[in-house]
Amino acid sequence: MRKRSPAAERHADLVRTALFEVAPAGMTLTRLMASCELSRWQARQGLAMLRDLCAERSWPPVIYSRDLGYHFCASEDELEEWERAWLSEKLTQFRRMLTGTIAPHLALFPKSVWAGYLSDQMKAIESNLALAARPPR
Repeated sequence: MRKRSPAAERHADLVRTALFEVAPAGMTLTRLMASCELSRWQARQGLAMLRDLCAERSWPPVIYSRDLGYHFCASEDELEEWERAWLSEKLTQFRRMLTGTIAPHLALFPKSVWAGYLSDQMKAIESNLALAARPPR
């Protein structure tokens, strides 16, 4: 369990209260900052801590959507859609790392044990993310 700062817990409580007040609607980050009187950094810190608390306490997860902003989500379809979008974003990041950094590293230093190992591991992760990002059949 990671150490929690009292400030982060206070920010998470402010964010939770603000989101409960507008539920089932959500809030943009700007509105959340204004409602809680927090800076951008504090609001993001509060959201991160709130996500941890949601997981620990079996609360509905906090997600972000363009339509609603940050909100508690209990809809299976919306959660699956959000999870696939998140996986797709991570898949893009892994592919860019493979093609933009690791491949040039291997081209410059073809005998690099580290680059070969990293390439193999990243390709395995990429294939798993690609499978997870697709809807089940």
